[in-house]
Amino acid sequence: MHVADYVWYITVGLLLALLAFDVFIIGRRPHEPSTKESATAIVFYVSLAVIFGLGVWVFSGGQYAGEFFAGWLTEYSLSVDNLFIFLIIMARFQVPRKYQQTALLVGIILALFFRGIFIAVGAAAINQFSWIFYLFGAFLVYTAVHLARQGENDDEDYKENAVIRFAKRRLKATDEYNGVKLTVVQNGKRLVTPMAIVIIALGTTDLLFALDSIPAIYGLTQEPFLVFTANVFALMGLRQLYFLLGDLLRRLVYLSLGLSVVLAFIGVKLVLHAMHENELPFINGGEHISWAPEIPIWVSLGFIIITLGITTILSLRKSRSMPARPADDESDEGSADPSPATEQVSATDSHTLAAQAGGGELDEATRAEIEGIQEPEQTNSKKS
Repeated sequence: MHVADYVWYITVGLLLALLAFDVFIIGRRPHEPSTKESATAIVFYVSLAVIFGLGVWVFSGGQYAGEFFAGWLTEYSLSVDNLFIFLIIMARFQVPRKYQQTALLVGIILALFFRGIFIAVGAAAINQFSWIFYLFGAFLVYTAVHLARQGENDDEDYKENAVIRFAKRRLKATDEYNGVKLTVVQNGKRLVTPMAIVIIALGTTDLLFALDSIPAIYGLTQEPFLVFTANVFALMGLRQLYFLLGDLLRRLVYLSLGLSVVLAFIGVKLVLHAMHENELPFINGGEHISWAPEIPIWVSLGFIIITLGITTILSLRKSRSMPARPADDESDEGSADPSPATEQVSATDSHTLAAQAGGGELDEATRAEIEGIQEPEQTNSKKS
């Protein structure tokens, strides 16, 4: 696939302009996007990806268009799985909803940065060493087995990595958020806020996911232009998808299993491709292994679509039988401190119930005695 330099410049320029608009215009004010805002953005970004893929079909043919769509779907699915980890991180660090948008923007920018580095390194390695596909394939199969062993998505499966644990131990931090700022000065000392730890968590998570995503897409296309654009389009709209789906992300319980099947398929495809192009002297005498088949892109695209479709359907079916999640802490705290009106109604109801239990109305002396008893002061156990 020949891509002229000006096409690269125009494509990268337009994508960076979209990213800048999202960061500096839409995301400049910390807020929780509405359902309409989120849905509109997702439809817009998905439509852009489809239009781009159709453009590749028109100008470069169905082969490369199929590679783009296969890579985009795979990367988008991996990004949604990444988003699930983001959801757990936000919950663990109790990030206020209005600040989560800023944290997600930073996470997506870091993801683009790390994936850009790995795309360049991967392209250089492929051009110099054909045997790198053996390593990519083996790594994807290993990742697939690891995901399959995890089974269903569960908050308890998430473990903080070494970088996060080190930051929490070594950095002098405060427990209170200072807007979206990373540091705050207290008693003459500069402390990091929980937002700084959240950014570290998101960044290290992005780095780990980039290690999976780049070999996966290079198993579907070796064109750096398609690899880059598929990754960028897969990251667009994730922030809005996070707020649109919300807790429904937890209902995709079989997403990791579906991704493990897809990654295992791509890993085997990479190994077969490496065997077909083999040049290692200790394998088949350094000769190409002719019997190793090359899996066509339409087979890969169909397999990915079917697998992800089945995964989604089974997840939604199981989610119907899952018990509702308990109310969040905010609702609990809100109900722990009843309003004066509620207390008055409760007191009135208790008198009525007491009367009903005794078979009639309380006499004036008894009622006066009961009303003279002071109720013990209620405390919020969560705050103690």
